Amino acid sequence: MADFDQELDASGLNCPLPILRAKKTLNAMASDQVLHVIATDPGSVKDFDAFAKQTGNELMESKEEGGKFHFLIKKS
Repeated sequence: MADFDQELDASGLNCPLPILRAKKTLNAMASDQVLHVIATDPGSVKDFDAFAKQTGNELMESKEEGGKFHFLIKKS
């Protein structure tokens, strides 16, 4: 796992809450900072992929580990 500036634990939250929380957190972050999101909703994989494309933020990493999904999003 790469370095990140902030972590958001969205475990137990269902779509679209992980995305909404991530969006809110990213809005408060500076450009080029990296947000690590942890989610348990399997739908979040495609959600974060689409979110990155729509917002222009870079999805640096997306992986599943022990039933949890980890995303690294770099703010554009």
